Amino acid sequence: MAYRVGYFVGSLSSTSINRVLATALIGLAPDDLEFFEIPIRDLPLYSQDYDDDYPPVATALKEAIASADAVLFVTPEYNRSIPGGLKNAIDWASRPWGQNSFDHIPAAVIGASVGAIGTAVAQQSLRGVLSFCNARQMTAPEAYIQFSPDTFAADGTVTNEGTATFLRDYLVEFRDHIQRVLTVLPRDTDG
Repeated sequence: MAYRVGYFVGSLSSTSINRVLATALIGLAPDDLEFFEIPIRDLPLYSQDYDDDYPPVATALKEAIASADAVLFVTPEYNRSIPGGLKNAIDWASRPWGQNSFDHIPAAVIGASVGAIGTAVAQQSLRGVLSFCNARQMTAPEAYIQFSPDTFAADGTVTNEGTATFLRDYLVEFRDHIQRVLTVLPRDTDG
């Protein structure tokens, strides 16, 4: 059985190293994981004033999540937390109250940084938000990736075999996590 994984790139930058990481992950993933990006760039800032009349871009966000078996967050760290654009997307997807798109969805978090701690603090912040949203998070292995052009080519090719092996193993664990969660809590994708 194949699983559809919607992924979020937390950075809005066209030159994001986390976009390169997402491309690398797709290339290293088991054949039974099918990835598609859930775009967040065009979302306006969330306000509950929209709750009675969601804009089309926010409705599309919620529909994309509903079509996924699981979600993967690939995020940088901004000021020791998650980027505002990613938090805004989570706010849109978790509203209106009682229509939380992340409820019971299998989820994983990963991120890259040029720094030695590789988005560890941002991931902990994101995990707190996802816990409130009732996402079923993969808690191990954790993946804090130190990004280097010597390890990741611009096209997402991973040139360091140790890093490639780690990322492959991470994705196998994620696939197994998705299977475990969906066995207990099948997703209702009808809304």
